[in-house]
Amino acid sequence: MVKFYESFFNYDYSFPAVSLAYFLRYPNPYATHVLSTDVIERHFDPYTQRLSTTRLHLKRSKIPPAVLKLLPKGILGGSSDAGQSYVLETSVVDAKEGWMKTETRNLEWTGILSVVEKQIYRRTPNDQADEKPSTRDLIDFPRSEGTDVTTTTTLLSKYGQAKMLRRKTDSASSSSASIEEDVSTRKGFFSTWSTQSLQRSIEGVGLRRTRTALAKSKDGMNVVLDRLRQGGLVGVLDGMRRDHEAAFGPDGSRKQLQ
Repeated sequence: MVKFYESFFNYDYSFPAVSLAYFLRYPNPYATHVLSTDVIERHFDPYTQRLSTTRLHLKRSKIPPAVLKLLPKGILGGSSDAGQSYVLETSVVDAKEGWMKTETRNLEWTGILSVVEKQIYRRTPNDQADEKPSTRDLIDFPRSEGTDVTTTTTLLSKYGQAKMLRRKTDSASSSSASIEEDVSTRKGFFSTWSTQSLQRSIEGVGLRRTRTALAKSKDGMNVVLDRLRQGGLVGVLDGMRRDHEAAFGPDGSRKQLQ
């Protein structure tokens, strides 16, 4: 029980600009649910000239209502009301070769639905060559270069899996009569089928949300890239400040969920 989703996209911006925008993408108007971003670890390898980064994002996020309807009442013990979750992000950037690999995964509710998103950004020639606009803060935007992005998302629901394994173990160790074993096998078959159906339904809901989230992610990146083009780093930082105030208020009073 696992679903995959793959998408391709091209940014009409150079790889240095796109890779920089990736690390400056929160907050933006399409990601007001992101509460905070913290760098856990960052390392630059002078030999390979690659930058490795691990970040933790705190997001305002709940289990989708469509998924909650599929689960037995009380299965979460009220934890779904917390309204926030953590997402772990790892990335490796090779500015010399012109590629970046990223991976994000949810750290909450993994027993219900695990979502792992992997992206590969690559510098690519752009056939739509044009004159190079003015730049600021040493950020170059050559029209002769673009950036391709391949996104692969894996969705896996493990809900009920432990119960299935426990039932199989009990069935294997049982010394009941053959007729009782036959009944047990049938019950186990229908129970397994029901659990698998539920897992597929949960994964289907997650897949639909993934498609929507990817579209918003692209829009958010384009906002950051446009700010970078128009105002350089100063323009991006000013936009981040405005987005933060719009989401949390001038004093950040909405940073903690009510």
